[in-house]
Amino acid sequence: MKNLLPLFLLLWLFSSCEQKPQMPDTLPFQVAKAYGFENFDQVNSISYTWNVQRDSVNVFSRDWKWNIKDSTVYYSGPDTTLTYSLTADSLPKQDGGFINDKYWAMMPFQLAWDTGYTFEVEENVPSPIAGKNSTKLTIVYKSGEPAAPGMGYTPGDAYDLYLDENKMITEWVFRRGNGPEGRPTTWEDVETHGPLKFVTTHKNAEGQRTLWISNIKVE
Repeated sequence: MKNLLPLFLLLWLFSSCEQKPQMPDTLPFQVAKAYGFENFDQVNSISYTWNVQRDSVNVFSRDWKWNIKDSTVYYSGPDTTLTYSLTADSLPKQDGGFINDKYWAMMPFQLAWDTGYTFEVEENVPSPIAGKNSTKLTIVYKSGEPAAPGMGYTPGDAYDLYLDENKMITEWVFRRGNGPEGRPTTWEDVETHGPLKFVTTHKNAEGQRTLWISNIKVE
């Protein structure tokens, strides 16, 4: 998962009192727009709980509140509770969890925020779980030294996003380091909070709910 807080987001927020910048008409930006990205200048903070199921029984949860305009993050988990600044010279180890969980909660918006990736589009591809005819959008992040500027914690990752006719993600495959194999997961149960849309349920190929987002609040 990447660790990119791109200049595009800052420009988008600072231009909220002016005319909104024109979004590129690429498929990644169309996906972001389908989830309400053009309204992101109305958002001050996003809070949510990230939950994962392990061994089909155990549940692990982390609570987050991202204060966007002052670049701070509140975290509460089984290890500790803290608030930290994303602009600090040194970030706590929990920031890796923040980046990971934010990709599950806000991947469509990351497509607009992030830079340094390439993408390919393939039409009429069966999704790996449901076998539904989809548009396949493959995102490949650049490689480099972990934690280097713009490289994030795990550079070189790839995501295969399977899209419906409304540019909404129905399934994805995360491939670490752009490897040939990954685990497909569904994107189900869209909820609207404020001006944004979030996918809240992710299931594996066996149909088990392995990860879900709850307690979403947009201010």
